[in-house]
Amino acid sequence: MTAPIAVLNAGSSSIKFAIYDSRGETVRFQGQVQGIGVKPGLAVRDHAGETVLERHWPAEGFDAGIATLEIMRAGMEVLEGARIQAIGHRVAHGGTQYGAPVRVDAAVLAGLTQVIPLAPLHQPHNLAPIRATMVLRPDLPQVACFDSGFHRGQAAVVQRFGLPRRLHDEGVRRYGFHGLSYEFVAGRLRELAPDTAAGRVVICHLGSGSSLCAVQDGRSVATTMGFTGLEGLLMGTRCGAIDPGVLLYMMDTLGMDARAIEDLLYRQSGLLGVSGISSDMRALRASPAPEAAEAIALYVYRIVREIGSLAAALGGLDGLVFTGGIGENDAATRAEVAHGCGWLGLTLDEARNAQGAGRISAAESRIAAWVVPTDEERMIARHTADLLGLRGTPAA
Repeated sequence: MTAPIAVLNAGSSSIKFAIYDSRGETVRFQGQVQGIGVKPGLAVRDHAGETVLERHWPAEGFDAGIATLEIMRAGMEVLEGARIQAIGHRVAHGGTQYGAPVRVDAAVLAGLTQVIPLAPLHQPHNLAPIRATMVLRPDLPQVACFDSGFHRGQAAVVQRFGLPRRLHDEGVRRYGFHGLSYEFVAGRLRELAPDTAAGRVVICHLGSGSSLCAVQDGRSVATTMGFTGLEGLLMGTRCGAIDPGVLLYMMDTLGMDARAIEDLLYRQSGLLGVSGISSDMRALRASPAPEAAEAIALYVYRIVREIGSLAAALGGLDGLVFTGGIGENDAATRAEVAHGCGWLGLTLDEARNAQGAGRISAAESRIAAWVVPTDEERMIARHTADLLGLRGTPAA
């Protein structure tokens, strides 16, 4: 049996993982360790979605390092003793130094650690299993794949803020995120609709974290997220774009410090803050409360407005693609966004939109609209296999 590739996506209280064949194409098992620090438990599912392994542990002393070890043990068990030959990791930020996937050694890890101030809520968690694996399996190749990497080729003017040059030179610039999702979807669109993919396309990654990306011939031209994953669209609990003067008001008049503002902007705002009900679009759609409808309306308004901005950056629009948890599963949001884009020449096929797969625009529409499921883990697995020269290996 050819040794497989593992993919780890670590968050603050969970680590999602998937195990692929040696070429990074076919998923064998996937699962997650969740409840780290509270009530940790592991679940592994096979390719058919059936649970094949479950474990639980006491919270005391259970950290990301132990979670990584338990994932390795679970992998050995479900793979019947086969050893993983490499691990690919999702890392939020590569800073100015790292754009393309890179094999991690001590020097690279040190460089990514220096980037933590640019992504303090994500980067430490992304790096924790890398650090743990270096101790547990120092011989195991690890590859870091960056959510900011897809946007590195944008024009210099797109990446700059109107701040003093010294700040830009120190790394205060627009980076953009969700890059692994955009890269996968752009590649998939090239397979499904090559003429559209070669043109001017806006991809809508809509979920608990939401952003848009203007793509031309598969390359990122502009995106709504910037220095952090806080900018741009309204999200589940994040506010999106905000007047910086509001932050000064919070500090000077309300007496809030940086940590209180951070918590409000990242965890108390967005759909949750506006509705006062939930950050989950499904719950808001089911609610009769006017606050729920207001939150949805604001979410859609911001998407439509930013699509217009990105269409301007592209010099026109040939295609619109929906992906992510909301983008793939909420026909109502797609319909409302499409209605707002009617001025661009988009006409939706209501029946196709209700089905939620493939092309959803009407035959007479000047803009092609698609639903394309994303697969960031597969993108990481492919990058890992490519970087380590495994793509020519026969699939296991």
